[in-house]
This record gives sequence, C-alpha cells and structure tokens, in this order.
Amino acid sequence: MYQLFCDSNCELWHTTAKEYGLHVIRMPYVLDGEEFYYDLGEQTDFRHFYDRMRAGAVPTTSAINEQNYLDYFEPVLAEGQDIYYITFSHKMSATFQSMDKAIAKLKEKYPEREIRTFDSKAISLGTGFQVRYAAEKYRAGATMDELDAFLQDFSKHTVVYFVVDDLVYLKRGGRISALTAAFGTMLGIKPMISIMPDGSLQNVGKIKGAKRVFSEFIRLMHEHNCNVKDYRIEVLQADCPAIGDAFVEALKAEFGSDIVIDYQIVGPVIGAHCGPGTLGLIFYGDK
Repeated sequence: MYQLFCDSNCELWHTTAKEYGLHVIRMPYVLDGEEFYYDLGEQTDFRHFYDRMRAGAVPTTSAINEQNYLDYFEPVLAEGQDIYYITFSHKMSATFQSMDKAIAKLKEKYPEREIRTFDSKAISLGTGFQVRYAAEKYRAGATMDELDAFLQDFSKHTVVYFVVDDLVYLKRGGRISALTAAFGTMLGIKPMISIMPDGSLQNVGKIKGAKRVFSEFIRLMHEHNCNVKDYRIEVLQADCPAIGDAFVEALKAEFGSDIVIDYQIVGPVIGAHCGPGTLGLIFYGDK
C-alpha cells in the first residue's frame, strides 16, 4: 500500500485535499519578516497578504530543507507504506535538491520501501488539476505503475495560462527587464504566461487592455480543443474577485452553464511571484 503526497504549491483547496486523503507538504513564504507555511486556504488571511503587497510589502519564498522532507516522509515509511509524491515543476525551485537527498537517505534506511515522485511540470492549479484526477485513480485502487502511466499522459494535456496585472512582480523575479516592465506598465500591456512542456515559464503573448483577456483565454480554449464535457476548468484570481467572477460568467456563456469550474484565490506562495490582479486558467486540451 502507498500514500499519495502533494505540496501546497498545487493550490488545491484544503477541503479537497482532505476529501482525497492527501498528504500535503506545506511550502513557506515570508511576509513582513514573519514566516508562514501555506495551508491551502484553511486559515490563510488572504486579505492581509494582498493588502500588504499593494501597500509595498515584498513577500519572499524559499525552498524547504532536507530535514523537512524527512519529517514528512519517514513516518509513512516507518508504518510500512510506500510514497507517491506529485510535485510542482522542478524547473521552478531548488527545493527538489533537498528532496532528492532526503529520499536517498530514506532508501538506505528503508530499503524495502518505495518512494516515487512525478514532476507535474506545472505549478498552482496546473499541478492541482493533475493531483485531483490522480487522486481519483488512487482512491479507485490504481497501482503506482498505473498512476505513472496516467500522469505521463494526463500532464501532456494540462494547459496553463495566466495574465498578470502589474509587471513589477515579474521584474522582481527576473522574468522581464526593468525597461520592459516600465514600457509595459505605461502602455497598459498585460503579458500572458504559459508553462512549457519542460516545466518552465514563458511569455507567450501580450494583451492590451483588460477586456481582451477574456476573449483571448476563450480563443485559446478553442484552439486547444478544451474538453469541457469530461474535465473541470480551473480559474484562479489573485485578489481581483470582480474580474474572476466576470470571467467565470463569460466561460458559462461560451460553453454552457453546466460546465464544472473550480474557482478560487491564488495562495501567498504563488501570489508573491505573480502579484495581485493575476488571472489564471487551467484546462484539459489536446496539446
């Protein structure tokens, strides 16, 4: 028997994680000198976090260390169970170097146990989307090999796009130059970011004006042959509920009111990098 792990950078809501019986590794962020570990929204003060960002606070994130992973994994192994951990993109953090060291130690101590990891090559609900459907397979009795086969295919159909409101946060993270950020802000240009097949982020377009974001997202859903019949749509908003609400209504108007949409706020770890005003979209596409 094995236990299914994910981390809080998958951004599934805490009730969903509990429903599926997931073990969640909490990722840290620091705001105003105080360290927090994201709890998937259970007790998170989103209003305070985004208000502080808008007031000029600069939250930071960091990798968890080897001991953290040992503390999460060893109790499960000691109980005689194996581990399957669906991670966010290894391209986006150095934390997985610590994870690999911890796993190597644990395999020496528990040679009869198995620890598998799967790189979702995504982040936020791009990973959570994969975790949710993998968890359904897990609850239905899928073996680790069957979960591997499922995720290797499913991850290739997980499409992630997001549009940021203020380029300053991407500039701080080194994603764009200061000059590009200055001109983009003056011109009202919103960069559209997507996740590449290798798990890296890439600027794939520029949208001028908030009203065009909805139509561009919907155009991309049609371009990717989004399967709204068999799969959910994930919508994220970073402290811009009016925009998020309007986009959800636009999706229902386009694809029908009976489509299933998971709609929630972006957590602090991801929010520290994308900034308030970000709108994100994840769906199942043909490529």
